[in-house]
Amino acid sequence: MDQQKIYILGIESSCDDTSAAILCNGKVLSNVVASQKIHEQYGGVVPELASRAHQQNIVPVIDQALKQAGIDKKQLDGIAFTRGPGLMGSLLVGTSFAKSLALALDIPLIDVNHMQAHILAHFIEEEEFDKPEFPFLAMTISGGHTQIVKVDNYFDMEVIGETLDDAVGEAFDKSAKIFGLPYPGGPLIDKYAKLGNPKAFLFPKPKVGELNFSFSGLKTSVLYFTQKKLKENPNFIEENLNDICASLQHTIINILVDKLKKASKQTGIKRIAIGGGVSANSGIRAALKEGEHKFGWKTFVPKFEYTTDNAAMIGIVGYLKFLKKDFTDMSVVAKSRIKF
Repeated sequence: MDQQKIYILGIESSCDDTSAAILCNGKVLSNVVASQKIHEQYGGVVPELASRAHQQNIVPVIDQALKQAGIDKKQLDGIAFTRGPGLMGSLLVGTSFAKSLALALDIPLIDVNHMQAHILAHFIEEEEFDKPEFPFLAMTISGGHTQIVKVDNYFDMEVIGETLDDAVGEAFDKSAKIFGLPYPGGPLIDKYAKLGNPKAFLFPKPKVGELNFSFSGLKTSVLYFTQKKLKENPNFIEENLNDICASLQHTIINILVDKLKKASKQTGIKRIAIGGGVSANSGIRAALKEGEHKFGWKTFVPKFEYTTDNAAMIGIVGYLKFLKKDFTDMSVVAKSRIKF
C-alpha cells in the first residue's frame, strides 16, 4: 500500500440517490450522484422503485467515480458504505456491492452511519471551508431526520434533541404538496419565500419539551389554513404563494433556531454546524449567519454538494475509520434504523 496516499471508495444508497466518491487522504477526487427522477410522478420516494434504480445505477456510478478520480480500482485501500439508517431495499444494494467488491479486491470494508456522515462531512479537506473544533453542536436536518447532536470527537456523539414525529424536510415537502407544488417541494418553498413577506400569515409553533422537535401539528395547521382560505377564495394560493411560502419558512426557521439557542445555552457550546439536505435552504443559512452576530455563535455550513445525500461524506468517515483501523467483516448487515 502506498503509505503517502490512502484511497477510499465511498458508496451511498440510503434513499433515492445512488452515489460513489473517491477520496485521497480526506480530499475528494470525485463525487458522482445519480438522482432518481421516477419518484416525482408519485409525489414521494417509492421504496421498491428506489432499490431497483440503485441496482441499475451502482455499477456505472462507481465506474464514473473511478474514471473522474483518475485511478484504477486496484489502487483502492478501503471501501466505505452506508449501513443505515435508510430504506432497507436501497441500503441492501449498496451493502451487498461494497461487500462483494471489498472481497474481490481483498481490502478493508468500513460501515458508516449515514447520520454521522452528515456531521463529519465538515471534515472533508476543502481549502475555503473551516472545520469545526470539538466540542460543537451539529443540527442534522433532512427529509427523514431532525436532530441536535453534541459532538465531542469524530466518533463521540450524543443526540440531545430529535423530532418526535415528522422530520423538517417532510414538513417542507408535504406543505408544498398542499400548495400544489411538485415534489420535491422544499427547494421551491425556499425559492418563492425569497419573494414574499415572512409575516403575512401566522402559523403555530409546536409546544414540545426541551430540545425535541415536532412538525406533524404544523403540517396539519397548514392543511386546515389552506382549505379554509381556498373556500373563501379559490385563487388564494395563486395570489399569495410567495407570502405563504415565506411565512411557513419563517416559522420553521424560528423553530430550529429557538432549539439551537436552548442547546447552546444548556451546553455552553457556541460552535454550531449544520448538515443534511435541508441545510441547503437559503433562509436557514442566513438565520445561522445572523446567529453569529446575535448570540456570538461560530457557524459552519458545508459546501452545497455535501449537504444532500452524497458519497463524499461516506468516504470521509471511511477515511477517519481507516486511520484507526476500525473495519467491519463480511457478516455485516444493513439496518434501516441505527443508533449513533
